[in-house]
Amino acid sequence: MENKDRYHNALIENDGQLNEIDLGEKFGLDENETRKIIVQLLSEHRIEFEENKACNYRVLKKPKKNGR
Repeated sequence: MENKDRYHNALIENDGQLNEIDLGEKFGLDENETRKIIVQLLSEHRIEFEENKACNYRVLKKPKKNGR
């Protein structure tokens, strides 16, 4: 989903400056669509619920692969 990837990248760049709904509106997403994307990102363990300045979500870093 293109919007999901755009939103995820925007969360990374946002660094907690805008809340999650305002960030979605910046990309033309309504509140319902933004919440659906957040649920998908949560289920994929790409973000977690944690207050991060104005935003309530924090982007999780990818685990390092150990070449094993």
